[in-house]
Amino acid sequence: MRPSQHFHHCPRCGARQANPPAGNVFTCDGCGFTLYFSSANATAAFVQRDDGKVLFIRRAKEPAKGKLAPPGGFIDVGETAEAGVRREIREEVGLELADIQFLCSQPNSYFYKDVTYPVLDFFFTARAVAADNARALDDVASFCWLEPEQVSPDDIAFPSMRAALAFWVEKRRVK
Repeated sequence: MRPSQHFHHCPRCGARQANPPAGNVFTCDGCGFTLYFSSANATAAFVQRDDGKVLFIRRAKEPAKGKLAPPGGFIDVGETAEAGVRREIREEVGLELADIQFLCSQPNSYFYKDVTYPVLDFFFTARAVAADNARALDDVASFCWLEPEQVSPDDIAFPSMRAALAFWVEKRRVK
């Protein structure tokens, strides 16, 4: 179910709506209040250590519990994608990043508590500062350092992450 389909009452005046919004705009039948629905923003990084291996976490929670993912998460309000990726990497694996470079963005869907949220994922590449300090923290069951070309797409948590990894691997191959 899309987030907009949960709006049966106006968040401003409380008026019951004849029909929940079908698209990306909610307009109240009573007071005319308008609310635009858009994607949530998330960020992740393919973090390399000096030997070229890349950090992957194993997700501790649903959705995609047990699957591999580059560390990352949702961007906070007022936060840039770069600041968000730095914060998320610190929260999930305790690492600092250097040489952060934008890689690509990919659309995604995130199913949580009976709602499917549209998400725009921003992917970066980066180098780990003190890679030996990595540890499994917030929402991380474990982590591993892998050759990106050897990771099976079937092991990756979300389609957006599979697409970003494939894009990056191809980009590395062409260089």
